[in-house]
Amino acid sequence: MTDYLQKILTARVYDVARETPLEKAAHLSARLNNTLLLKREDMQSVFSFKLRGAYNKMAQLAPAVLKRGVVCASAGNHAQGVALAAKRLGSHAIIVMPVTTPQVKVMAVKARGGEVVLFGDTFDEAYLRAREIEQKQGLTFVHPFDDPDVIAGQGTIGREILQQHQGPLHAIFVAIGGGGLAAGVAAYVKALNPRIKVIGVEPFDSDAMYQSLKAGRRVKLDRVGLFADGVAVRQVGKETFRLCRQHLDEVVRVSTDDICAAIKDVFEDTRAVLEPAGALAVAGAKAYVERRRLKGETLVAVACGANMNFDRLRFIAERAEVGEHREGLFAVTIPEGPGSLRKFCALIGHRNVTEFNYRIADAKAAHIFVGIQTAGKAESGRIAAHFSRHGFKTLDLTGDEMAKLHVRHLVGGRSALAKNELLLRFEVPERTGALMKFLNSMSPNWNISLFHYRNHGADYGRILVGLQVPPAEMKVFRSFLRTLGYRYWDETKNQAYKLFLR
Repeated sequence: MTDYLQKILTARVYDVARETPLEKAAHLSARLNNTLLLKREDMQSVFSFKLRGAYNKMAQLAPAVLKRGVVCASAGNHAQGVALAAKRLGSHAIIVMPVTTPQVKVMAVKARGGEVVLFGDTFDEAYLRAREIEQKQGLTFVHPFDDPDVIAGQGTIGREILQQHQGPLHAIFVAIGGGGLAAGVAAYVKALNPRIKVIGVEPFDSDAMYQSLKAGRRVKLDRVGLFADGVAVRQVGKETFRLCRQHLDEVVRVSTDDICAAIKDVFEDTRAVLEPAGALAVAGAKAYVERRRLKGETLVAVACGANMNFDRLRFIAERAEVGEHREGLFAVTIPEGPGSLRKFCALIGHRNVTEFNYRIADAKAAHIFVGIQTAGKAESGRIAAHFSRHGFKTLDLTGDEMAKLHVRHLVGGRSALAKNELLLRFEVPERTGALMKFLNSMSPNWNISLFHYRNHGADYGRILVGLQVPPAEMKVFRSFLRTLGYRYWDETKNQAYKLFLR
């Protein structure tokens, strides 16, 4: 049986790794009514904890073995650790990465001297290809998680946490992909202080460790989600499963929206942008606190990576509000006629509107897709009931995946009812109540046939409006635009409008 305490205490990681700070997330701690400390592994030179295990493994290899070279499979962070370690130790590294790996990670590996081979859609496919290269070229395979030296290298994080925090500690949260980080941290912490809980965190769509612990054996998932690509592993390791089964207290699962909200939480406290897998522990800590109704405890979340693909930020910003229960989405049906929209806007009151989409489609009823800022999980239900009580049939879409991903972008289209329609684009100052003020400035004689607005966090809100203005009222309408006070553009002759909406 491997003596992990001894291996962790003697691990060679500090030739390349630094002892990362343990920082309080002040704003998030206040919201959770618990002290949440972030173990800032995102501050390593490769922006991830993975160089610890990779270097510790390779530093144990004989010079002749290092000279032949090494090979590994990785979705990105382990790859950077292996590439850096190979450069430092004078070895050559071939890195097999899934084709789905974010470009930022591919470029980072190449910049550190690694030879990149892109293969397969998942880690498991890349892993099989790396094993083939190992056999054909006589290289040494550096496993990303299922190796005692790799596990011991990751376990040095647990050692640092206990050295840095001297007071009571309720739990340490760690992300789980293949299980190396969780196994190493749990093995060390439980050896020194078994009262401290070590809790793994996985996405619902990549929960191989959760399913394996539940079944009492290693389970291989049919497929894994790729949003948190750093933990997209179909089957955990044999040794990591053994250690997690022995030492881990539980595994918490979280959604994509939960992860997006955690990324935003960490940014607001630190101004650091974690990658999805890097924010898993924070999302798990939040879910655990909510489920246990925990108060007054000290928790640690390992912020384990920040190799974010910049293009993903659009999706994350969109979903973070829903994940934090700060945005409710609704389908509201109102009578199609003068005054109905104004009455509905009055019901919204002073709540901040995040989105407002509408296209005339029926002579009797109008269907509006609206987003409203909320203050908690239960509020969207209360808002829907409030609208319904006042005669506006409302469907709460806050938890509807299709609505969040697609429907919100598809509200619109052509309409035979949009006679005498003019299309205008407006810029209005982005402040609470500005959208309602804009809507109330519209003349009740001009029917709104199309409306699109989405709060993107900019200083100005962009609004697209279709107005049915009778030809006899065009002079009055032009005068209205001049006195409105908002910048506007007439898009009635826009080719995109003609092709898709008119």
